[in-house]
Amino acid sequence: MSILAVGMSHRTADLNVLERVTVSATDVPKVLHELLACDNITEAVLVSTCNRVEVYAVVEAFHAGLADVVGVLSRQSGEDVSALYEHLYVHYAGAAAQHLFTVAAGLDSMVVGESQILGQVRLAYQAARDAGTVGRPLHELTQQALRIGKRVHTDTGLDQAGGSVVSEALADAERALGGLAGRRALIVGAGSMGGLAAAALRRAGIGDVVVANRSEANGARLAASLREQGVPAESVGLTDLRSQVAAADVVVSCTGAVGAVVPVEAVDPRGADRPLVICDLGLPRDVEHGVAELAGVRVVDLESLQRRLAESPSGLDTRRAGEIVAEEVRAYLAAQRSAEVTPTVAALRKRAAEVVDAELLRLDARLPELDAPVRDELARTVRRVVDKLLHTPTVRVKELASGPDGTGYAEALRELFQLDPQAPAAVSTPFESSVDGGH
Repeated sequence: MSILAVGMSHRTADLNVLERVTVSATDVPKVLHELLACDNITEAVLVSTCNRVEVYAVVEAFHAGLADVVGVLSRQSGEDVSALYEHLYVHYAGAAAQHLFTVAAGLDSMVVGESQILGQVRLAYQAARDAGTVGRPLHELTQQALRIGKRVHTDTGLDQAGGSVVSEALADAERALGGLAGRRALIVGAGSMGGLAAAALRRAGIGDVVVANRSEANGARLAASLREQGVPAESVGLTDLRSQVAAADVVVSCTGAVGAVVPVEAVDPRGADRPLVICDLGLPRDVEHGVAELAGVRVVDLESLQRRLAESPSGLDTRRAGEIVAEEVRAYLAAQRSAEVTPTVAALRKRAAEVVDAELLRLDARLPELDAPVRDELARTVRRVVDKLLHTPTVRVKELASGPDGTGYAEALRELFQLDPQAPAAVSTPFESSVDGGH
């Protein structure tokens, strides 16, 4: 079994396609269970963000596993399978690990170096654990990815140099309005993106903030957090959105809801002396298409951000980050190859122990009068001899197996010592659900 990564991102599909394929947080458990119900999938993690949808699965076979994953995405999105294939990228085995490590490092993001993706990968992993769709292979892979992402940001300083989709959208708003200091902002949605928007607005010197959220308790918590940091803020529901939009200079909408949260009728045209900028960071879109056609209203959305960021250099030195990812990929693959031979080594030692036990029983039958202390010393001596004979070959075979050409060493051991080909599976250690995945 190997790991398969199937995905679609801002690099392979336009926003309209991504909108249809994206999976809301409430639908993630359902999709994960549907994936696990497939004949060829034994584990699954689903990463769904504002600019990517990716499935990481442990599959029995490549082609059958790919067909299962694409079939689930097709049923979830309503897209034809052939249409999906036009926008999907597929990575298998080592290439799947390399892709996830690259994603977690922020090197595949719309804003290169952004660190928000680390939290999104962690949430995706936790959702899969809660749904019971993660075993040892995906647990180890995602934990490695999270560790690598942290290392990249620590060792390269990308956290300080890079921004995020939120900060880039607000940078556009700041340019359009001639600054955000002292202005009034409306944040629609109090989730993680809303929290990022609140922090970015505070740093920009925003005058005051209104948080509009379906759950007023969550909105109240975000508003209270802003007040604690010295920013006047209040929370409201979504029932009177029009009056709140009318009072705002900048609106940031990031709810993740299905369907428009900010319809055309909730936005009034503006005069040239008081323009309005709306940052639509929802996927699917939060802001109805016609809003951008209103006088004095500018909409900054993921599509316009993608165009701008693709045309301008990021200004980040990503070379060191790429080197770190490549180094970690090599270490991960070496460890995986070494781990593959471990069950065979265990089976070999088990076979040797069985041979020793059988010979000691034969000795007992031939020399029943043998004193117990003498018999015990003979047993210890024979076991020490066997252990010493096996020590160097078993250590060496693990070292050789970790190399790029090491895949045949386990098979050679099984052939030379006539080990049961099923023995490795029998002695491998199962995944323990109690392993802490929060780090």
